[in-house]
Amino acid sequence: MGAPTCTHLAIFARDISRSVAFYRRYAGLLEVHRRVDDGVTVVWMGEEGRDDAFVIVIIEAEHHDAVEPGPLAHIGYAVESREKVDEIAAMAAREGLGPIQGPLDAGPIVGYLCIFNDPDGNAVEFSHGQALGPYA
Repeated sequence: MGAPTCTHLAIFARDISRSVAFYRRYAGLLEVHRRVDDGVTVVWMGEEGRDDAFVIVIIEAEHHDAVEPGPLAHIGYAVESREKVDEIAAMAAREGLGPIQGPLDAGPIVGYLCIFNDPDGNAVEFSHGQALGPYA
């Protein structure tokens, strides 16, 4: 029997349109599935060409705000350069999304990164030079 394979990460959003727009703009994700179950909108967002392997599932639902300071649970994305990390961090700052951390060079393994919150308080990291992903 083979090892389990991670296929998705599910998060909640107060405003599904705002969250879909955030992940499209910042992470380049595509909407690959949308449905309404008992009045609850659910959207799957995936990377082009990989949307059959892994998606972020966004579930529209009211929820409590994250604790302050929150734990550093986060979604991580690799980008092609340190300059791209800086560009994304500046865009997030202009749009009032943070930073929680960075941009900063966290050394070998972790790389150069910035972390800020999506519109619903979920932390999202963009990094270059980590020990995994296409830019390792």
